[in-house]
Amino acid sequence: MKGKRYPKEYKDQLIKEALEIGNVVQVAKRNEINVKTLYRWISESNHKAWQNTKSDAKKMGVYVPSHQEFKQLEKENDKLKKILGEKDLE
Repeated sequence: MKGKRYPKEYKDQLIKEALEIGNVVQVAKRNEINVKTLYRWISESNHKAWQNTKSDAKKMGVYVPSHQEFKQLEKENDKLKKILGEKDLE
């Protein structure tokens, strides 16, 4: 089963509204959008691929992190694993 497709302008409008109001759940319910979907759109909107996508595009292109971003994410992941391991030992 395929999900619905929404125009980029509509997604941008909901993202902007959710960030201005500060309540993603309220915006999602008002517009009959799954809350997880709106959270995903907000997360994706922070990536360059989203900002560079033409507004008439049917869907967002695949985001591939740069080598630096990937290394930074690996470091952060390792740090969080270490913190979690220390919490488990307590």
